[in-house]
Amino acid sequence: MIERLGIVMPPVPRNETWVVGWIQACTQMEFYNTYGDIGMSSWELPELREGRVKAISDSDGVSYPWYGNTTETVTLTGPTSKPSRLTVSMNDNFYPSVTWAVPISNSNTPMLSHITRDQSFITWLVAMNSVTKERIVLQTVRWRMRVDIAVDPDMPLGSRASLVGRPHQEQPHILNYQEPIPPNALGRPNANDAQVLMWRPRRGAPLVVIPPK
Repeated sequence: MIERLGIVMPPVPRNETWVVGWIQACTQMEFYNTYGDIGMSSWELPELREGRVKAISDSDGVSYPWYGNTTETVTLTGPTSKPSRLTVSMNDNFYPSVTWAVPISNSNTPMLSHITRDQSFITWLVAMNSVTKERIVLQTVRWRMRVDIAVDPDMPLGSRASLVGRPHQEQPHILNYQEPIPPNALGRPNANDAQVLMWRPRRGAPLVVIPPK
């Protein structure tokens, strides 16, 4: 998702500093990689999957609570005598890696047969007082990414995968009301650190392949 907004901020009093920027949280994640009739691997967020939390921070892991600290935020330090015009933008893209072979096997034989991903997010445009931590939600956006890919591991490289799901993604939905930000969207852990890679065989018990950081 690419989001870019122009904002007009009122004058900032002396001794006040405000940061305006994007906060994002993951609210749902299903990411399954199927290996024929052997089983599947899945990236999971256990607390989200089990319903213990409603959202998990999608910060870069450094700039909490912000999504990032380059184009994603702008800082205004008072005093300013007139309204300030500023622009904040964020760009969220997916770069997942999926193994051709069963991830718990010593074999390099390609077995991957299907990839399914369905992930949802809430993104807030927020103004926050750096001293008092007062937060004002200016905009709330919901968006979702769904991918469905069939894989034929017997085909030559370059022609194994084909998109079988929707060819176009849903457009981000700007809400006409402001959703509150849940506590888990503001601090550690972020989604990348909280996720775990599981191996779920067709027969037998599930196995943790990569534990959460």
